[in-house]
Amino acid sequence: MMRALVLALVLVTGAISLAHAQEQTQAPPPGAAAVQLHYAGGKLSWPGGSVRAAVGKGGVRRDKREGDGATPTGTFPLMSVLYRPDRIKPPETSLPLQPLHRDDLWVDDPADPRYNTLVSLPYPAHGEHMWRDDGVYDLLVVIGYNMGPVTPGAGSAIFLHIARPSFSPTVGCVAVARETLLALVSMLGSGSTITIEP
Repeated sequence: MMRALVLALVLVTGAISLAHAQEQTQAPPPGAAAVQLHYAGGKLSWPGGSVRAAVGKGGVRRDKREGDGATPTGTFPLMSVLYRPDRIKPPETSLPLQPLHRDDLWVDDPADPRYNTLVSLPYPAHGEHMWRDDGVYDLLVVIGYNMGPVTPGAGSAIFLHIARPSFSPTVGCVAVARETLLALVSMLGSGSTITIEP
């Protein structure tokens, strides 16, 4: 009798462990499906969603150059997420996540060897200050445009960031509402891309 009870207990325990293991296997990790974003005609879309978006005041161009205010056309990897830790708690994302600091600068001087990269002040070359008062860089996704290799003068600091309340044009980035971006970063991971078209 005792032997039968022990055997039954082992079988039940094994069944529970197996069910638990199957449940864990079936639950995909965040960002497991590489979500692909697509911009065209004033809208940013992805499987299951579409929202208003702003792009560069210079339009969407294939021949983008530094300072032209245009957003580049093409398909680009989404590289990482940067955020203001004093304004936003660390967002959930499967992309590399990095807090911004007051001395962060994105180099936009084509003559500098660190063109189109993030550096810390003090730095001798011109660049875009990442710690902004207007909130558009409170959260952003780095778009892998003109990276690896970097072509001097082809454009720098292309991000997916928070739009102004008026959705006014950017200086080359793609911008969406704050709530949209907070939701989107949780869906992004390795292999996620953005395709930009006019």
